[in-house]
Amino acid sequence: MRRNHLSGFLRDRRGNVAVIFALAMVPAVFLCGMTLDYASVIYKRERLNAAADSAALAAVSPSLMSQTATQAATVATNVFSAQASAISGVTYPAPQVSVTQNGLARTATVTYSATSTNIFPNVLGQNAWPFNGTATASSSSAPNIDIYMLLDNSPSMAIAATTAGINTMLKNTPQQEGGAGCAFACHQSNPNSTDTPGNPTGWDNYKLAQSLNVVTRIQNMASATKSLTSTATSLAAQYNSSFRMGVYTFNSSDLGTPLTTVQSLTSNLSLAGTAAASVDVLEVYSQNKITTSLYNYDADTDFASALSAMNSVMGTPGSGASGSTPQALLFIATDGVESKQTSTCSQTVLVHHGITRCVQPFDISLCSTIKSRGIKIAVLYTQYYPLPTDNFYNNYVAKFQANIGPNLQSCASSGLYFSVSTDDDITAAMTTLFKTAIQSIESHLSN
Repeated sequence: MRRNHLSGFLRDRRGNVAVIFALAMVPAVFLCGMTLDYASVIYKRERLNAAADSAALAAVSPSLMSQTATQAATVATNVFSAQASAISGVTYPAPQVSVTQNGLARTATVTYSATSTNIFPNVLGQNAWPFNGTATASSSSAPNIDIYMLLDNSPSMAIAATTAGINTMLKNTPQQEGGAGCAFACHQSNPNSTDTPGNPTGWDNYKLAQSLNVVTRIQNMASATKSLTSTATSLAAQYNSSFRMGVYTFNSSDLGTPLTTVQSLTSNLSLAGTAAASVDVLEVYSQNKITTSLYNYDADTDFASALSAMNSVMGTPGSGASGSTPQALLFIATDGVESKQTSTCSQTVLVHHGITRCVQPFDISLCSTIKSRGIKIAVLYTQYYPLPTDNFYNNYVAKFQANIGPNLQSCASSGLYFSVSTDDDITAAMTTLFKTAIQSIESHLSN
């Protein structure tokens, strides 16, 4: 009988549901608590990762690229802390912020460690769940640049700027140049009937051009340089960098000053622009005489001497990064023909009254020396205009004219040569070349 009761009890399954449910509740509660705590950790980790991203990006933002790496690290730390403090249920020490600077390139790394307070600490057997994260951001700043504008203001740059202007000058100077007329607005302080036959008394061709409203190439170049200062100002603001500019002219070395400082290097680009606008053609005393007492046979363009003097003016360039010496750009605008006194000449030598005059493409031997110092050279070639009716051109320039452009191009840094012909827009050409030069410097220093 007892055996039957015991056997029946063992066969009775009605109370097992409660037992099984009770046993199942343990892992269910554990899984639920773990899921909630894990979801909380994921949420907090995403927000702290976002804070780390913001901090790293702040350290390489344009506004901070001009600050030191230490200053950038401080800002990054503050950005992370400000965003992390808004997250409840998480504790963390100050993040580890590393900001490294390599020239113009900067990399910021933000690393943090944190713990999330668990909702069910007894389930997992721990009060908090640890986690960590890292964010990295990189950027390159535009370089700070010193720009040296070297402008040719020798007499040949006083040619009329357009074909129409050239024809106007030729038409109104029928008694000059053996009856062929003169397209140049040469500037003389003491013109006479021998130099400028047919002009009103006391008028040189410079004044004649003004009376005819003929604009010269050098006037366009001066205007273009002034306009360039506005472009430079805009680019500096766009790149969050600093530009300084100096303006210089070159012509004859006979006065002992082959290089004239129109405006020394200045961060006031507007001031440099105003100075550039005043640039005009060299004024000589009369034909073949640079002063009342100095006869130089119109040897009024000495590029090599000017380049040597310019090389001394330009300091040693730096990386261009904030706090370091700026990079340097030498920007040359010229028609590329020398007329100077020298014992060595690659082309034409003229001798008159004991004066030896060399007419040739520019002596560019110093270009390599300047480029080897890390200074970029940009060359704007205002093409020497062929004048088939002009005896001087036919006899002395025509034979090497095809070499003028290539010669100047070999002086320029790679990709920084631009040629502009008569009737072309010098302002547009100068702006294009300048922007290319700035981008070239930026790209070179950031790599």
